Amino acid sequence: MTDHFEVHERDGAARLAEVRLDSPVTTPALVTDADRADDAPEAGVAAPVLADAGTGWATEPDAPDGDTSRLTVLPARGFPSGTPDEVQEAFAPEVPDADFPSAAVVSAGSAADLGTDAYVLSGAPGIAGHAATFVDSVVQVREAIPYDAALYLPGVATPANVATLVYAGVDLVDADRAVVRGTQGRYLTVDDHQFLEDLDELPCACPACQQPREEFDRLDCARHNVNALEAALKTVRRRIRDGRLRDYVEGQARHEQWLTAVFRRLDQQYGYVEERTPILRQAEITAATEDTIRRVEIQRFAERVTSRYRNRFDNPLVLVPCSARKPYSDSQSHRQYHDAVQWRAHKVSMTSPIGVVPQELELTYPAQHYDSVVTGRWSENEIEFVANVLERYLQNTDYPRVIAHVPDDYRPICERVEASLGTAFTYTVEDHPTTTESLGNLASELSGELKYGKRERQHNTVRAIADYQFGAGAGDALFDDLRVRGSHPGLQAHDGDGEQLAVVVRPYGTLAFTLAGARHWVESDAPTKRVEIDDFVPHGSVLAPGIVDADESIRVGDEVVFEGPSAFAVGRAEMSGPEMARSTRGIAAQVRHVDELD
Repeated sequence: MTDHFEVHERDGAARLAEVRLDSPVTTPALVTDADRADDAPEAGVAAPVLADAGTGWATEPDAPDGDTSRLTVLPARGFPSGTPDEVQEAFAPEVPDADFPSAAVVSAGSAADLGTDAYVLSGAPGIAGHAATFVDSVVQVREAIPYDAALYLPGVATPANVATLVYAGVDLVDADRAVVRGTQGRYLTVDDHQFLEDLDELPCACPACQQPREEFDRLDCARHNVNALEAALKTVRRRIRDGRLRDYVEGQARHEQWLTAVFRRLDQQYGYVEERTPILRQAEITAATEDTIRRVEIQRFAERVTSRYRNRFDNPLVLVPCSARKPYSDSQSHRQYHDAVQWRAHKVSMTSPIGVVPQELELTYPAQHYDSVVTGRWSENEIEFVANVLERYLQNTDYPRVIAHVPDDYRPICERVEASLGTAFTYTVEDHPTTTESLGNLASELSGELKYGKRERQHNTVRAIADYQFGAGAGDALFDDLRVRGSHPGLQAHDGDGEQLAVVVRPYGTLAFTLAGARHWVESDAPTKRVEIDDFVPHGSVLAPGIVDADESIRVGDEVVFEGPSAFAVGRAEMSGPEMARSTRGIAAQVRHVDELD
């Protein structure tokens, strides 16, 4: 059981948490030995909270005495990087029970739940610089230890790599490498390092650099490196709070090749990252590089649109380009498309890095939460991705015909899909999609089509969001007898008797249930995300200790129902399902409505 570490916010595998000591430490954090000398370069910067109980090679070490003022690293035996796991396990001392804040030393192969508050990855310096080994090791350890325990990576952090370390799932680092580099005369920054003798001036305003260059020595350089590392961690913590660490890492990590390889390798660890990535948030995705295509949020949206979404309109499909303004329908160009279409076709936007966005889902995260770099030219990777998504979309939907109202730079995508599916699109653009001639072509092409009404639009929107949010077929299973009130975007779903079941939440484009809707959800054939709670009535929030079990499919931001002996409730998840079921601390979910049972 973890008693002294609690996670407060999550951004993928990165967390903002607290080591609960007499003087709490907010993670990700820079830490050092509690008895480190006052004149050490990290003194006054790193949190002095570590106590090392020793190695004890000669004899089996005794259980240490700890206290709540420090995090005691329990007895361990050190091994060089690359030592086989079976050798490490054979010589590992027994991990004693500790009633004080403690950390256990583990290897990637030996990591397990040992009941401590933190885990130290042995041999960490040996895997720094090797992307595959680093990612495999961190993922293996994080998946083996409790969710509510810290991961400490000693001897690795620098200002340039700490953002990527945290993005991978590291909570605690020390300044050892930064100090050693300073004593070697290497001046570290978040994007580079320079040899001290090559510096004409000091490009930093930290306390160590507030002196003439000629008086700045290697000890000062070590102090600067520590300051730069702590400043980098402050930036990382801010990015986690904003939900935008990945945006930062995509740009910052490119200054070292192995760091770029690390976050690309993490993208290939889809299960690990996806489980820890919220399904919605208000933070904007900055699509500045092609690596954005591989982000969990992008891949998840594409997968749901191509496997869960079902077209409910009988009209033709009109493919249109995206717009810089979000949601698309608020843009001038899309208003012009609408004036030409006039509800006589189903509009789907094509965009990089999202793929394709049906008009019903243009509010749904991340369709209205991204901004991309517009060059007027598509890269081959963008063409391949969007073409693949469009092809899968068309394979799983049914349209009488496809009209491509797109500019020339979109044509290669459409033509690739035409060739693959053996079908033909109708093209209506001359020069630019918003010219009078182009819009006239589009309107003319739809001249014989019947308009669909407001009621059909609203019903199809509610059902499409339900399919996307809960699973294929959920829209029909949940809303077989549907009445819609309100106006777009805040549509309210009611049943045939007038009981409100759900409302579309404007910031995220998802459905939030009432209690009646939650009960209907549980009784329907739609996939349900359930949380079993203990015998209490939740109000405001549900803490992890009150969770008995939770569906493995639950992600942060998911709509969930709570069922227990004393209450039935509905709300939004603050942890994934696996984390809810296995954590002993922290807020698991926020409750919106609760019904106390007799």
